[in-house]
Amino acid sequence: MARAQAAGVPARAGTILGITRSIANPGYRQLAMMEPWLRLMVPTLLVVFLTSLIAGAVLQGIDSRNETLNDAITEIDLVAALATSEIGQKLAASAAGDDEVSLPALARAVLERTIPAQAVTDGRLVAVADATGRVSAARPAAAVGAKLADILGGAQPLTTFADRAGVLRIQLASGEAALATVRNLPGGGQVAVIQPENRALAGWRAGLTGQTTLLAACAFVLVALALAYFMQAGRARAADEVCEKVRERVDAALDRGRCGLWDWDIARGRLYWSDSMYDILGYRRHDEFMSFGEMNRLVHPDDADLYAMADMVASNRASAIDHEFRILNADGQWVWIKARAQLIDDEGGDGPHLVGIAVDITEQRRLAERTATADMRLREAVETISEAFVLWDANNRLVTCNSKFQRLHGLAPESVVPGMAYDELMSLGTLPPVRTELMGQARPGHARETGARTFEAQLADGRWLQINERRTRDGGYVSVGTDITALKNHEEKLMESERRLIATVADLKRSRQKLETQARQLADLAERYLEQKAEAESANRAKAEFLANMSHELRTPLNAIIGFSEVMESGIFGELGNEKYHEYCRDIRQSGKYLLDVISDILDMSRIEAGRIRLACESLAVDTVMREAARAVTRDAELKGLALAVETLPETAISADPRAVEQILGHILRNAVKFTPEGGRVTLRARVSGPNIHLYVEDTGIGIPAEALKKLGRPFEQVETEFARSYKGSGLGLAIARSLAELHGGALRIRSSVGNGTVVMVSLPAEIQSRQAA
Repeated sequence: MARAQAAGVPARAGTILGITRSIANPGYRQLAMMEPWLRLMVPTLLVVFLTSLIAGAVLQGIDSRNETLNDAITEIDLVAALATSEIGQKLAASAAGDDEVSLPALARAVLERTIPAQAVTDGRLVAVADATGRVSAARPAAAVGAKLADILGGAQPLTTFADRAGVLRIQLASGEAALATVRNLPGGGQVAVIQPENRALAGWRAGLTGQTTLLAACAFVLVALALAYFMQAGRARAADEVCEKVRERVDAALDRGRCGLWDWDIARGRLYWSDSMYDILGYRRHDEFMSFGEMNRLVHPDDADLYAMADMVASNRASAIDHEFRILNADGQWVWIKARAQLIDDEGGDGPHLVGIAVDITEQRRLAERTATADMRLREAVETISEAFVLWDANNRLVTCNSKFQRLHGLAPESVVPGMAYDELMSLGTLPPVRTELMGQARPGHARETGARTFEAQLADGRWLQINERRTRDGGYVSVGTDITALKNHEEKLMESERRLIATVADLKRSRQKLETQARQLADLAERYLEQKAEAESANRAKAEFLANMSHELRTPLNAIIGFSEVMESGIFGELGNEKYHEYCRDIRQSGKYLLDVISDILDMSRIEAGRIRLACESLAVDTVMREAARAVTRDAELKGLALAVETLPETAISADPRAVEQILGHILRNAVKFTPEGGRVTLRARVSGPNIHLYVEDTGIGIPAEALKKLGRPFEQVETEFARSYKGSGLGLAIARSLAELHGGALRIRSSVGNGTVVMVSLPAEIQSRQAA
């Protein structure tokens, strides 16, 4: 082949004649290049313009509002000055003359004649008050008779400072903001001019509404224009994307479908192949067109004659071609091609073209060959099976059967022809005599109408057949007959064994009845156990509630006893007179405190058992908690001559309730100090263990026997040793500590031996940040 060579990398498929979408107009291409910048600049410029426009409108509105308020203040000041001057002059003239006129009458005359009507518009009030502060004349007259202080409000300074205050913005007694001024009259009395601020700004709000409407209309028009631009640009971009996707999908369809486009220019004797056609054959394109001779050399001589096709098309004996042939690929192998083309007369004057599509059908050809081979192997497999086999199609016609089926029905091999109807084929043979038929009474031919089934039949010669009939997906029917004589004989033996098994089962039923009787008895016992358990739990709750109530009842008088004993011991109301009384008071106070501590322990234990403890966990520094706990028992340790050591764990925190941690460490440390002889040592240290912080309290005390360790932590339990009998206590300290530690999700462990001291470990959850740092 002169102009086509094998290619290592196939070219991308293109549409017929290699035509791709392009825009010839240079201005359009420049606009397409500038479009990303325009999409960015248009909204930016729009936002900047609208921002500037809105900012200018806001600033103008603020200036206009300030000017309106200043004008109102000026008018109020002028009206007040005018009214004060006129009334003052009238009063002076009245005092100089013989006829004295009262202030109310004079003020009404001045307000009616001197104050113009425009001065009391927009809610403005001009009021004249007498020396008592009551309004004697006003315009409008609705305010006459009211107190000026009630109108202005009692918290404003206008009535006090008057002329010196000028015009102020105040809040009236009704809560409304207003502009007001007050002027003093000679001889007593005041003139007040008041105008609500919202009424003074009414004209400004009307102008602002118009400006806002105009601004909104302008912004709407600009946004609409921008949206129209973006919609049009988006539409053009979407159209370009659609065109590009269509081209890509056509090319992808040609590639994935192994199809090629042909254009045979019959008049010029040249052909055009799409790139996908070159991909199918493995060639590389060198020229746009291929000559007729080059194409003819690639076609298998036994499959097609291009000259004959061209002659048929040129002589108008054929207007379309649908042909399969082989063509040589770049590897020297023959590829089967199915070509379909239509004759098209080009109106441009280029002559007729045979345009069509070529599909690679090599795989279909190979599949057909494999299917034929598979059919042959299937027929051989059907023939070799030991069962009688027959297959009918959806129209109840024979597809295939084996020789066992023919012998069963007495059919001659030459009479069995695929496609025969069921009734026609069965009429040529003889049905075997059936002595017994189980699991169905319909004949095999009629069973096709009711669906698949399996049944057994005993022939006259004693043989048993199991016939399985199933419907195929295409509506056909397959039937397989199997000789199950050996299975039926074995089944009879199994039935005999079954009869013996039934007798055994009857014996087992009697035994089961005895077991059921015993099970009912056990169920009754379990029910009584649950009732007694519920009673015990109810009694335990009642005990906890009783202890809680009694503890509260006892704490009230104890607080009084302790308080009065402290008062008597301190001698606030005078000396007792005898030193023995001081000792008795001290003994009473110490005994009361001891009894209060015991009752507090009982109350805490009862609250814990009743589930009424609510923890408020927070982050606590470990070293701070340890030092505070050690400080609480420092004095007791010093009195006994004990060495108290604290090994802190800096920059570490736990997540716990402060009061609960104080109780836990307090009970454990007090026990350590309590049971450690003089000259001993008590150590408090902390260690990090995974997600928890372990707090250890070690002492060199008397120790605890191994058999008594299991009792520690139970309410009211104490270690019965000779040394411990000299100390009193409720036995609740460790129980409270253990319960509070477990409420935190932690634990309390004790390790001790007699004479070697005790180590108590409390595990509490570490604070999250500390846990991560560890």
